[in-house]
Amino acid sequence: MRYKVTFVVGLALGYVLGTRAGRERYEELKKSVRGFVQNPAVRNAAETAGQSGRAFAGKAFAAVGEKVGDAVPDSLSERVRVLRGRGAAGSEDEWGTSNT
Repeated sequence: MRYKVTFVVGLALGYVLGTRAGRERYEELKKSVRGFVQNPAVRNAAETAGQSGRAFAGKAFAAVGEKVGDAVPDSLSERVRVLRGRGAAGSEDEWGTSNT
């Protein structure tokens, strides 16, 4: 429910900003967001956060797996394996960046 409300609020805010500001303001915002996202410091921070999240998920899965044993669904264990594989040391993500 929380995500639905967030989506609707974002949609309404985008509509209001788009209709009031016009195309010029939209292009200006788009350019500034693109510059922010392409900043190497931001990309490294996002990558580090992703790797930390994958590591935490793996540890949590292991801890839960020990307690519940075989009750963990195969789909969940497969998803964790996929996420662990993406976070391998020295590997590149889908954007071609690495944590070096």
